[in-house]
Amino acid sequence: MINLFLCRHAKSSWADTGLRDIERPLNERGKFDAPLMGGILKNKQESADLILSSPAKRAFKTAKIIAEKIGYDLKDIEIEDDLYMAGTNDFLNVLEKINSKNKNIMLFSHNFGITDFANYISNSKIANIPTCGIVKINFSFSDWKKIKNNKGTLQYFIYPKMFKHGS
Repeated sequence: MINLFLCRHAKSSWADTGLRDIERPLNERGKFDAPLMGGILKNKQESADLILSSPAKRAFKTAKIIAEKIGYDLKDIEIEDDLYMAGTNDFLNVLEKINSKNKNIMLFSHNFGITDFANYISNSKIANIPTCGIVKINFSFSDWKKIKNNKGTLQYFIYPKMFKHGS
């Protein structure tokens, strides 16, 4: 059995209109939501064998914050260029290359691709994974090379507003 965590980056800033999209940082809400969600994963006793992030500043920062909360070594986070604005085939290609010794994978990426992929790979009907939303999908096989021809089971779908009172 293997587990996939699809994590959308936390809320990003649009304050500096001169920045390229890939360079946009987290805004204040994103800086609050990422540790919140990392804490939720820690409370659920979740862990990762491998964390891959889009090269976008907002995705990588979200990955670092969540990794720190769950006890994952920050130097082991890998940048995967194909996760930047990835579509379903990009996600499948990334996962297919993962060593089967890695049973719990976290991918940090972007919408709309991450929502589309979550629905595709788990036969779910999630309308939108909001910023810093996390989907956990479980698969009955143990080799990532089988990902293209199999679907998983949605274990949960969580996002920051579920845990903030008064939002």
